[in-house]
Amino acid sequence: MRHRFLTSANGPILVIAVALLAPAPVASQTGSQATTAAANAWTPARTPDGKPDLQGVWDYRTITPLERPVALGTKAFFTDEEAAKYEQQENSRQNRDLIDPKVGGLNYPAGGVVPYNEFWYERGDKVVGTKRTSLIVDPPNGRLPPMTPEGEKKAKLRAEVARQEQFGHPVADSWEDRSLGERCILGSNAGPPMTPGPYNNNFQLFQTPDQVAIVNEMIHEVRIIPMDGRPRLLVPQWKGNSRGHWEGDTLVVETTNFKRETSLPGSSANMRLTERFARTGPDSLLYEFTVDDPSTWMKPWTAAIPTAKIDVPIYEYACHEGNYAMTGILAGARADEKTAEAKKASK
Repeated sequence: MRHRFLTSANGPILVIAVALLAPAPVASQTGSQATTAAANAWTPARTPDGKPDLQGVWDYRTITPLERPVALGTKAFFTDEEAAKYEQQENSRQNRDLIDPKVGGLNYPAGGVVPYNEFWYERGDKVVGTKRTSLIVDPPNGRLPPMTPEGEKKAKLRAEVARQEQFGHPVADSWEDRSLGERCILGSNAGPPMTPGPYNNNFQLFQTPDQVAIVNEMIHEVRIIPMDGRPRLLVPQWKGNSRGHWEGDTLVVETTNFKRETSLPGSSANMRLTERFARTGPDSLLYEFTVDDPSTWMKPWTAAIPTAKIDVPIYEYACHEGNYAMTGILAGARADEKTAEAKKASK
């Protein structure tokens, strides 16, 4: 991770990054309707093969949550005043230098790191330009659909693991017990699908007539997406197997055959992901994704994230760095077990 503003002193990138966003869709638009309407409102530059030029580095940071807060009920959009108040409250709540040690039972002093102090974060601090109260646009209530029984079971298991991590013995019988993010296999916000996170909310698009490449700053992962209709691979992969095509001026990427869960909380290997990328202005691109995971949710759901073009490079994200932490986690767990056995034997 690193602070992009340190490389952007010649321009107010952080201030304008979320202001250059897509025109607001009408409240009745959901899913690909919003993408199509936004794309039709502007004529993009073309690549030599006649396709819209989506290339560049795109910033998708925002403080707008994936799900609409329950307290907002059916309110789909903020007014200007409400958006400003929400931003102020959320920026204060998320500031790790102002963390309340009583919140959530965390045993951290005021100003403590959780796990870093505020200097290291680069999250969004503005709501999306449309002032939607959630990134989810379908279902219309802005919230995830109900979970299946299997999804609920997995959610309870994750909650129990998190409880043990915080208050008891960490689940560390093997490196395979640790999360994919902790093992530097998948990034929290890199996806697929890509969702705003604490930092490194950037991706770069490259195009050729036969392939599209998506480079994520988080974990420094690259997805190579064939556009020539070739059959899918049969071997499951961490990021699934992607194939792309054009629907008018919208790039559509369909991904299946995941090895196991993705970086999206609650997802499973059965997820079918459809992503859409459409230019909506000289410096804006609308990223939309639909999750169809019958193992976790009762119905598909869709989120739309306006992104802004930024004139800065993608840096290498060297996550592993030898992964000494993994050795420490496993060694610590063995030491705890040895101590527990010694206490038991002494009784």
